[in-house]
Amino acid sequence: MRYLGSLGNRFEISLPTDERGYLGRECPNADCRGYFKVISGTGLSGVTICHCPYCGHVADHSEFHTADQIEYAKSMVARKVMGAVAKDLKDLEFDIKPEGPFGIGISLKVQNGPLHPIHRYREKALETHVECFSCTLRYAIFGVFAFCPDCGKHNSLQILEKNLELVSKMLDMAASAEAEVAGRLVENALEDCVSAFDGFGRELCRVHFKASADPDGVKKVSFQNLEGARQSVIALFKLDLAAGLIIDEWNAAVLAFQKRHLLAHKMGITDADYVRKSGDARAVVGRKVSVDANEVRKLSQVISKLGQYMCKAMGSEQ
Repeated sequence: MRYLGSLGNRFEISLPTDERGYLGRECPNADCRGYFKVISGTGLSGVTICHCPYCGHVADHSEFHTADQIEYAKSMVARKVMGAVAKDLKDLEFDIKPEGPFGIGISLKVQNGPLHPIHRYREKALETHVECFSCTLRYAIFGVFAFCPDCGKHNSLQILEKNLELVSKMLDMAASAEAEVAGRLVENALEDCVSAFDGFGRELCRVHFKASADPDGVKKVSFQNLEGARQSVIALFKLDLAAGLIIDEWNAAVLAFQKRHLLAHKMGITDADYVRKSGDARAVVGRKVSVDANEVRKLSQVISKLGQYMCKAMGSEQ
């Protein structure tokens, strides 16, 4: 059995990547089983462990193979083994011709059947492609927020910064647009700014829920009302958001958040509740609130600063 014996007792099977070079991965944690993709050769070199971007589970890279990849590898091994066996059987062929008028001839012929089928598959399409700020690994996930599969850093601050970059681009567009369109772009930029911080804040609290005073309460926290978020974070993590800003920055952010609330829920029309909560001395009840691009740019800068402060205070530096 020289062909079968030459295969040895170990096989190395190269797994195919998708058209962009991504290799599929699957979390081995039974409570997660999250699917994601990475580009091998980016990120850290020589790492032997992988972090699930969804649940943070850490294990050896070899434990993150997908079910399809395992079936593919099995089919490749089966083809190699069966091919070697077929060759070995071919070596056993013989043809003994009959001798004399009554001789009997004996022969053995091996008919090769079809090759063992290969389990073909395609990697799944994912929603978000990320390059880790810390280790430069390129990976793709469902959703938006994730732990880096290589270095384990969470990307909450990175995603916040990316969203704030989009806000800046919207404001740049507004600068060259006609008045009505410019006004709508500025208002949309304000809403996107607040939404980006809300998503960031919720995710950061979710990641650190075990350190909170009320893990169940973390699920209810919202960052669309800045003063309300401040009180919630103090109660949950003993962290005062306002401590990360100077007083003028905090007050300006509170004002901008209240303006966003009016735009989202009151068509931008000022009411007494807005005046009370925002401290806007120029507001007139019944009139539409005004929002300018500089105000939103400053808010974006303040939110970036606040995000960095929160990550550092909660142990998620990037």
